[in-house]
Amino acid sequence: MSMANLTPNPSFSLSIRIELPNYIGILATVTSSIASSGGNLGPIDLIEQTRETSIRDIIVNASSTEHAETIVQGLRALPDIKVLNVYDRTFNLHQGGKISIANCMPLNNVSELAMAYTPGVGRICSAIAKQPEKVYEFTIKQNMVAIITDGSAVLGLGNLGPAAALPVMEGKAMLFKEFAGINAFPICIESQDTDEIVNTIKNIATVFGGVNLEDIAAPRCFEIEAKLQQELDIPVFHDDQHGTAIVTLAALLNALKLVRKSIEKVRIVINGAGSAGIAVARLLRKAGSKNICICDSQGIISINRTNLTPEKQEFAIKACGVLAEAVEGADVFIGLSAPGVLNPDMVRSMAKDPIIFAMANPIPEIQPELIYDDVAVIATGRSDYPNQINNVIAFPGVFRGVLDCRAATINSNMYLEAANAIASLIGPSDLNKENIIVSVFDKRVVTAVSDAVQKVAREEGIACC
Repeated sequence: MSMANLTPNPSFSLSIRIELPNYIGILATVTSSIASSGGNLGPIDLIEQTRETSIRDIIVNASSTEHAETIVQGLRALPDIKVLNVYDRTFNLHQGGKISIANCMPLNNVSELAMAYTPGVGRICSAIAKQPEKVYEFTIKQNMVAIITDGSAVLGLGNLGPAAALPVMEGKAMLFKEFAGINAFPICIESQDTDEIVNTIKNIATVFGGVNLEDIAAPRCFEIEAKLQQELDIPVFHDDQHGTAIVTLAALLNALKLVRKSIEKVRIVINGAGSAGIAVARLLRKAGSKNICICDSQGIISINRTNLTPEKQEFAIKACGVLAEAVEGADVFIGLSAPGVLNPDMVRSMAKDPIIFAMANPIPEIQPELIYDDVAVIATGRSDYPNQINNVIAFPGVFRGVLDCRAATINSNMYLEAANAIASLIGPSDLNKENIIVSVFDKRVVTAVSDAVQKVAREEGIACC
């Protein structure tokens, strides 16, 4: 499946500067060319104008790099039109990095310098040496998260390494700050050895109030998380696992309300047995699901298969077969896998009012347009379709909660209550086929999730304040 078949979106956004003669209808020729190439036209700004010519900047969304080039070539082919410059707006946004360090107070004079740094800072150092818990009171630790990766599973792009993972980690730091007011810093480790990664994190943990693991491949991610949870006294959260699971469960709870089915009775097929797939299955089971079938690239994870990882063994069932056989008669399909693995015939073989979560990014398991009339609900991981299942709905609030109550860990009860809190933000009158999950920009989300997490932490005695 080609990216060009998908809806144009801001991730492939161009700013095109053109020079055109001043006569009636010429701008319409330009916009018609963009439309005929399948581009999504945005704002048009007049930069400069003389009696003979004008220069304009045009924003256009494409669906892929190749599609963007097709749009530009179409403009270059127009008579009397000069394409002066083409800017990739996404690359421009990342130019020089997306985050920076800022001071919390000014340094305007010698007095302020003497308090913030030497000699005054020595008093603070001595106070922390005498009472180590004061590190939370007098340093950034109270509101600082480490975003850690080894670059082994970057988005859906694979093992790109730590340098190529850095833009994602920077973006994650932006989200922490924007949505929850949390300082976060990207740390990309030049190793894919479990013990070396664990030791590196342990050796720098003093600075941080929490650890967010990101884009680490399975099964290593499970091992790293488990070891860190045992050896650190700060919460550790693998967002690809638990953030995905929280938001998926929240969306599913609301989708099931629409079709009047219970989570205990529906048959759920999960395609994808990596970190996200396993974590989603675990949380769905904790929420009451009793009939889960997981498929990987070899089909149903069956007890008859050999060389299954411990995580896959946990969900192995008696049935055998391929994905098409697994989804027949199923109520719910959750895709955390690869583009195009689901087709309309497979969807039509499912139970009445099927629920489809096609969350592979950037290309989903099936394009929503192909099955819109055949399903009760469809959700994706993309922002250009309704019902975006996006981890940013969960992780800022989760960390806001554990940092504010200084929880020593994050556990599955917190995940469950966070999902319930997110689901509850869509009231009965607002719940519909295209609105089963709140927007990432809904101001209520972080507070609701934080409150739910803190409630569990205090009930279970793992909150320090």
